[in-house]
Amino acid sequence: MNKINQLFSSNRDRKIFSLYFCAGCPEADITGPVIKTLECRGVDMIEVGFPFSDPLADGPVIQNAATVALKNGMTLTKLFSQLAEIKADVHIPLILMGYLNVVMHYGIEAFFRSCVESGVSGAIIPDLTFDDYEAVVKPVADRYDVRVIMMITPETSEERIRYIDSHTDGFIYMVSSAGTTGTRQSFDDGRQAYFRRIDAMQLRNPRMIGFGISNRQTLESARQYAAGTIIGSKFVTLLNETHDADRALDLLQDALSS
Repeated sequence: MNKINQLFSSNRDRKIFSLYFCAGCPEADITGPVIKTLECRGVDMIEVGFPFSDPLADGPVIQNAATVALKNGMTLTKLFSQLAEIKADVHIPLILMGYLNVVMHYGIEAFFRSCVESGVSGAIIPDLTFDDYEAVVKPVADRYDVRVIMMITPETSEERIRYIDSHTDGFIYMVSSAGTTGTRQSFDDGRQAYFRRIDAMQLRNPRMIGFGISNRQTLESARQYAAGTIIGSKFVTLLNETHDADRALDLLQDALSS
């Protein structure tokens, strides 16, 4: 069974906690140590970003992380090599997150083959259209048993959400807002109404809420209406400040409790 499916099927009674960081930032060789530290500290799932020069869905924190990573020489080839080195030691799901241009340049078949070879269970490609996913990407990903995670936003229609739900597997990435990534102090009534509306749809796939979670209020609001949460910008900021995943996670947990 794919590790993503296994994670959700075996943890129906508790909330999943997932973190994002960008490979190659703040240092080129940080990927393996960060992943090992987060798994040891109880993180359930990790999104590993691969950098691109024009990350449209990302706010300034993750854009800056991508810029640093590129300056540090991070490439998809190098990332797969780093992940392959720790494959035997990592037991939680790893998901690669990055843009279609990079995947196309690497080669779609080669990308998913490398995912399997390096222990990656899923991929998130924010600028991949659903039509291209179905026609081009899904057949290849399915052949390698790698989950391609699709995103929904407050603007996604109910018809589209149900179609995505019936044609994907793993989980649905529920973006808290239609904007870019970044931290927020609270989720307003409109966003919480969106959370409730999607929850009431009783979708087949579990949902993870991301974008904007940085404190106790946003964490609890998101957890109330989903299988778990994904935190990116806040952790990236703390990792950049400390250059130490253990310390960054301590500071993040402090922020999430206040």
